[in-house]
Amino acid sequence: MTDIGDYIGSNIEISWLPNLDDLMKGYARNFRPGIGGPPVNVALAIEVASIDHISEVNMEYTMTVFLHQSWRDERLSYNHTNETLGLDSRFVDKLWLPDTFIVNAKSAWFHDVTVENKLIRLQPDGVILYSIRITSTVACDMDLSKYPMDEQECMLDLESYGYSSEDIVYHWSENQDEIHGLDKLQLAQFTITNYQFTTELMNFKSGITTVLTMTTLMVSARSSLPRASAIKALDVYFWICYVFVFAALVEYAFAHFNADYMKKQKNKIKARRQSGEINVKNAIVLFSLSIAGVNQELAISNRQHRIPRSLPGSYGTIEIETGETKRQQEMKLDKKSGLKSLFKPIDADTIDIYARAVFPAAFAAVNVIYWVAYTM
Repeated sequence: MTDIGDYIGSNIEISWLPNLDDLMKGYARNFRPGIGGPPVNVALAIEVASIDHISEVNMEYTMTVFLHQSWRDERLSYNHTNETLGLDSRFVDKLWLPDTFIVNAKSAWFHDVTVENKLIRLQPDGVILYSIRITSTVACDMDLSKYPMDEQECMLDLESYGYSSEDIVYHWSENQDEIHGLDKLQLAQFTITNYQFTTELMNFKSGITTVLTMTTLMVSARSSLPRASAIKALDVYFWICYVFVFAALVEYAFAHFNADYMKKQKNKIKARRQSGEINVKNAIVLFSLSIAGVNQELAISNRQHRIPRSLPGSYGTIEIETGETKRQQEMKLDKKSGLKSLFKPIDADTIDIYARAVFPAAFAAVNVIYWVAYTM
């Protein structure tokens, strides 16, 4: 049997089958669908076939799952039929696939008996369903302080290996309201109590990776070129790039330091103003009364002060000392802050705005000088 005609009979025609050769004409599997546009939405679903082993000694568990992934590739859409097309597993090698991997896996392998356990289904609107069977040994950080009455929470982390959130966005399938197969599992020493789905968007700083990349390029370039006693133009250019990368890291550290410093200064100023308000509230109020030659004094204060006596014969004399007013306190604080304003750090957002303009302009200027110097 060499083709589909041999399989179903040469006298039978299947008019609804799309022409795969036409669909694959001009198809580039190395580029994701809609490259340069919005990210590809990949829907995930998991079905647990078995949990084979849980090891407290190695803090790991081994599990066999069916991983279902679904996304849309408009390059493979067809409109002359509404039938879903089931394809051979060997057709997988011709398609673009999400580079999904298990983050906390120690080892993993696909099943290939009697053929590779892979499923491809193509819908008319270009939606692809890709299903694979995987057995993986996954790390699980366990807290054994309450062993053997302990409860452990083991994760199965899935993410893209090489694409960022600008290219691929993962989400759980709308039909994935439960993990199929867990309710039928019977474990010898453990009981499955609960499970849940979570989706997180994580950011990774790539500054150190950029430095390592530049260093690797410098070393590889030196090893592939003949040795020379003089400094080569390529070395100069690599060092220029390295300096700019390192300067970007320094700028990030400086902006971060200024942000923390300004936050501490704001807290200090706030604390000083609060203490000034307390001093105003605790102002000294003195009353001096003189009636019929008998002097009576009343002092209301939180500190001991000498109370001035009123003249004889005076009546209803009231003296009030309020100390420093709130306005005076604020003026002192403003004077102190004014002295420090000369050394006030620049806001982190302002530093970033300047850096976005200065770094490209400086790099462009250095490139102009470099190419003019070495091409003249």
